[in-house]
Amino acid sequence: MRPIHALDTSEHDELYDLLDSVGKHPYEDYPAFSGAITDLIDQGRVPGFFTEMCARVRDERRAGVSQAHVLRNVPIDAEVPVLDHDDPVSDKHRKKTTFVAEALLELFNQLVGTPLLTYARNRGDFFTDVVAYNRFDGMFTGYSDSELYFHNDRTAHPVRADYIALLGMRCPDDVIYTGYVDGTALLEHLDADTQKTLRQPHFVTVFDVFSREFNADLTESEKHAILYNDHSFRYMDTATTLAPDAPVEARDALIAVKDALAKADKQRHRILTGDLFVLANQDGMHSREKIEIHDPVQAKSRWLLKTYAFRDAATADSYADAWIDGVRGRVAD
Repeated sequence: MRPIHALDTSEHDELYDLLDSVGKHPYEDYPAFSGAITDLIDQGRVPGFFTEMCARVRDERRAGVSQAHVLRNVPIDAEVPVLDHDDPVSDKHRKKTTFVAEALLELFNQLVGTPLLTYARNRGDFFTDVVAYNRFDGMFTGYSDSELYFHNDRTAHPVRADYIALLGMRCPDDVIYTGYVDGTALLEHLDADTQKTLRQPHFVTVFDVFSREFNADLTESEKHAILYNDHSFRYMDTATTLAPDAPVEARDALIAVKDALAKADKQRHRILTGDLFVLANQDGMHSREKIEIHDPVQAKSRWLLKTYAFRDAATADSYADAWIDGVRGRVAD
């Protein structure tokens, strides 16, 4: 984990005032909102300390120094509404009338050079939520208050983010960790023959319950490899399994991945309110661990604002045929 910087009070307030000045609505007109953030950059209005922090994240990613970073005490909205857990996302749309947090996420991703991605199931919103729904209690989905095994987000889907960002909007005192394991750490525990097998399309992944609720035709992915590029993984523990026609060596390789996950060096971060935790989604895996829960009702109120992002503009443009309504980065489920 690379804790890049904790903004001091004056830095926090300076950046807050800038982000609070953006007069566009990210959920009603994302292109206009994104354009307003671009204008801040082009006009040289972004404080130097923040551009320097983002440059360090970008450069360390490219150099392979780290794929997980923490920025602490970044601005979020002055008033963070309490959400109803029957339908918290709809409640957010009703109650949240300022967009400092969204502006922070948009600015970060623009400065780092990672265009945003979103899915139709998320209303097409480029700023989504990690928040608990009552009806998903105990289920394996980001829309529950359950633990999450190591995985990549949207493992079963054909278009997947290279990076995700998690911004702490409401993080109670209960101890909940976001775990991260880098793909290079996993490779240290996978021999050459196993890696070769993992690069073959012998595996399938079951769609998560939230995706299936919005599209009943989504059951499991097409056959896919688990390992690709240098150290990218497509894997969701307990949901990625063998294709029906997979050879015996694929079974052994799948077991080896589970063993590697147990053995590999891991990092853990407890996201606090005002923390921005950014990590690789394909070049690593992440998890959610409930370590010390004093008040389950309070713990359930945890809310992270989230973005999915492509590695760079060229990667985003390679999916241009998938755009919905011509909006760059908006894809179907």
